Amino acid sequence: MKKLLALMLTGVMVLGMAGCGSSSSTETTTETEEAEVEEETEEVEAEAEETEEAADADSDLAYVQEKGTLVVGITDFEPMDYKDEDGNWIGFDADMATAFAESLGVAVEFVEIDWDNKILELDGKTIDCVWNGMTLTDEVMSAMDCSNAYSSNSQVVVLAADVAEDYADVESLADLSFAVESGSAGEAAAEDNGLSYTSVSNQANALMEVAAGTSDAAIIDLLMAEAMVGEGTSYEDLTTGVVLVDEEYGVGFRQGSDLVELLNEFFAESYADGSMTEIATTYGIENSIIAQ
Repeated sequence: MKKLLALMLTGVMVLGMAGCGSSSSTETTTETEEAEVEEETEEVEAEAEETEEAADADSDLAYVQEKGTLVVGITDFEPMDYKDEDGNWIGFDADMATAFAESLGVAVEFVEIDWDNKILELDGKTIDCVWNGMTLTDEVMSAMDCSNAYSSNSQVVVLAADVAEDYADVESLADLSFAVESGSAGEAAAEDNGLSYTSVSNQANALMEVAAGTSDAAIIDLLMAEAMVGEGTSYEDLTTGVVLVDEEYGVGFRQGSDLVELLNEFFAESYADGSMTEIATTYGIENSIIAQ
C-alpha cells in the first residue's frame, strides 16, 4: 500500500512539474515572439525613415524649403532682372521668381553669376535655378531640366544709329567687330554667322563696348535692346539692326529637380489668372509672352 501511495505521489509531482514547465515555456515563447515583432517593427520604421531621407535628399523642393530660400542665378539684364533706385532686384523674371518663391513658402534670393558658369553654379548648389531670360538651346536643355518656354525673343544686332542703314543684312556685317556676352545665345549667333567678336561678362557691358567705340556692334537679346537703346534711353545714339535668330526663354533647374513641374503649374496658373500678363505689361514685354 505504501509503495502504491508513493508511486501515486511521484506521478502527481511529475505532472505538476510538467505543468509548471509548460507555463514557463509558453511565457518565454511569448516574450521571444514579442521581442521579434518589436525588432521587425523597428527595422521597418528605420527602413521607411531611410527611404524618406533619401527621397528628401533627391528633392529640390525639400532642400529649398528646409533652408527657406530659393536662390536664383541672374545677370543684370533689363527688363528681366535689374536693380531699382533702392538697389532691389526688379524686372519680369525677378517679379515672377519672387511670386514663385512665395508659392513655395520661402524667400527669394538673387545672385549675380558669370553666365558662362551657370551650369557649374547650378550643379554646385550655389544657386537653385537659372532664371534670367535664358535661351532654351540644345546645350542648356541637355545640362539642365528646363521649364516650359514662357517668352519669345530674338538675338539682334545693336549698332550706331547713324550707320545702321549700311548694315541691313547678315552679309554686310562681316567687317564689323562685335561684343557679346560670354556663353550667351548672342555669342552662339556670332559664331554661327562667322562674325568677329569679343566676349564680355554680360550684355550690359556689350552695349557699353559699342557706346565707347571699342566694338562696332553688339549682339544681345531683343527684349533688352528694346528697353535700353534708342530714344529716351541711356543709349539714344544706338539702334537695333539685323535679327540673327529667333528663340524662346525658359528657367533651368538641376537635372531631376521636382521644382520643374511645380514651376510649370505656377506658370499655367499665372497665365490663366492674368498675373503673368500684368507683370509683363509693367515691363513692356506683354507681346512676347507665350501662352501657358
